[in-house]
Amino acid sequence: MKYMLLMQFSEDSADFPKLDEWKPAEIQAHIRFMKRTNAGLAAAGELVDAQGLAMPETARIVRSHSGGTPVVTEGPFPESKEWVAGWWIVDCAGEQRAIEIAAAVSAAPGPGGRPLDMPIEVRQVMAAPPAEL
Repeated sequence: MKYMLLMQFSEDSADFPKLDEWKPAEIQAHIRFMKRTNAGLAAAGELVDAQGLAMPETARIVRSHSGGTPVVTEGPFPESKEWVAGWWIVDCAGEQRAIEIAAAVSAAPGPGGRPLDMPIEVRQVMAAPPAEL
């Protein structure tokens, strides 16, 4: 079964400094952790894809506009307190394994090597019904 694991951040709930306040060695330790995690998932045949996302200030919301020029709203979005910082798509035995993976990534190191304990949303990827022949 495929699951999407969404790494979420919130300025209100994060009990660690913003990324631009981390020491370079702390950022490198965090990146090494993520690379090791992804390599382990790939070796187990569970990693479909994983990506980090740019900060929410770079986000754009695009809506069609009745066939005309699309409406683009720029970020950051003051009403939004949380944002997705990255994601994984894993193909694993089931929800319990997806939760185990999410718990492992949640413990990624932050400043001082302390686990971030960041929230990771686990959602099953919908599968299309079989095509009729």
